[in-house]
Amino acid sequence: MPGTDEVWSAVRRSLLALVVQAFVVTCLVAGTTAFVTFDKTVTLSVDGERHEIRSFARTVGDVLDSEGITVGIHDLVSPLPGRRLESGDKIVVRYGRPVELTVDGQTRTVWTTARKVDEALMMFGIRADGAYLSASRSTRINRSGMNLYVRLPHDLTILADGKRHELTTTALTVREALAEAKVTVRAHDRVSAGLASYPMDEQVIAVTRVDGKKVVEEKAVPFKTVTKKSAALYKGVTKVETRGKVGVRVRTFSETYVNGKLSSRKLVSDKLTVKPVTEVVLVGTKPKPENSPSADGLNWAALADCESGGNPDAYNPSGPYYGLYQFSESTWHSVGGSGVPTDYGSAEQTYRAQLLYKRSGAGQWPVCGKYLFT
Repeated sequence: MPGTDEVWSAVRRSLLALVVQAFVVTCLVAGTTAFVTFDKTVTLSVDGERHEIRSFARTVGDVLDSEGITVGIHDLVSPLPGRRLESGDKIVVRYGRPVELTVDGQTRTVWTTARKVDEALMMFGIRADGAYLSASRSTRINRSGMNLYVRLPHDLTILADGKRHELTTTALTVREALAEAKVTVRAHDRVSAGLASYPMDEQVIAVTRVDGKKVVEEKAVPFKTVTKKSAALYKGVTKVETRGKVGVRVRTFSETYVNGKLSSRKLVSDKLTVKPVTEVVLVGTKPKPENSPSADGLNWAALADCESGGNPDAYNPSGPYYGLYQFSESTWHSVGGSGVPTDYGSAEQTYRAQLLYKRSGAGQWPVCGKYLFT
């Protein structure tokens, strides 16, 4: 029979084996728990390319590093790289692209995270409906960028032959605009703007006819502006009810030249051929509701800058979307607006955007909403 020492030795070996096994099991359980705890499934979207990944990363930035994604100051990352990562998160990366943008002859380089021309125009706040574009709206913008030429439509008033010709045009020169309006300029006629100059919005161009000693001169007659109180608009809001239009005065002169130089000029007739139209501006008197949403602590200017470039007249035909905050017409109406946002000024648009935020939060602006909190 074995001795007492041998029995105790066997017992000790059995206990040691049990302890080792228990330690191994504990480590396995702890490891499994840690794996389940730290393993996360997230959706990563890079310039619209989406895929799911599993990661042990602690932050959004760690995920980007593990995927070999480097971002710069012109790129967009949402949520921010320093934010703690949670399973089910959606990470959006949009790379910046340089665009050499020429609008009505003025060139500048701007950066955008837009991937198509129409989206870039919206982000630049360019109301391009009816504009001339050097690339179609659906053209993709490569990471290397592109050159984009835009000629915006301009409203011109041309005074010629005793008539007022109203024209909306993207013509490159005044000469082209006159031709588009079917106004012929003869060799000795005089034009109030350079024929090779770029047309300007709301420009009035007068054509003076010269026939030998007879000179028929067109002059613009300024319109008046009146204001009317409107209980339908909130205080601080204005709206043009009737757009003003210049009148046309035709004066005929008899000129005498000596040695090629003007010696005398006599007024023969003076007629008002077209009366000006008075501009009517509505001024709001309606008090804002007491429960109007507060903008305290929210950066509405930054949101507007991201959505429309801060342009209250911005228009994106792909929606279509309107104004500072790129409302759709249906959403604008859902917060009590009438017409479309671009019918109103910045104050009214911001008020309606605040109502929308109060109702639905920053998610109404999925790309730019984060700027409210900067």
